[in-house]
Amino acid sequence: MTREKLKASKEKPEWLKTSDKEIEELVVKLAKQGLTSEKIGTELRDKHGIPKTKLLGKKISQILKENNLYQDATLVNLEKKQESIIKHLGKNKQDQRARLALTIIKARITKYNKYKKRENAGQSEKDSRGLSKRKRK
Repeated sequence: MTREKLKASKEKPEWLKTSDKEIEELVVKLAKQGLTSEKIGTELRDKHGIPKTKLLGKKISQILKENNLYQDATLVNLEKKQESIIKHLGKNKQDQRARLALTIIKARITKYNKYKKRENAGQSEKDSRGLSKRKRK
């Protein structure tokens, strides 16, 4: 896309009749149904005809964080995969490939949790200018 088209697309389309308040309420309602921010975006686009929520000046994840409904999509997806493999192993106890896949998924979950913990700790160590407080040797 050219820059002119990108600049023009930041404005709310004339044909969109939904107000900003209604869009926020829709996002919160869909989040309470258990959808992640990615699924909420596709739901708004496909069923409600809302092209982007960034037209409000906020991302879906920002709206969810303000209402304390934000779920980390990566972690949710990994946990769903783990549950489905456990369910499969309940029926098929001899499936060694599934057992290996389960250990790999568990490792990915713990690795991701460690990453998030480090990332959150790093955020608190930065000063107001965004620079790290740690002294370099």
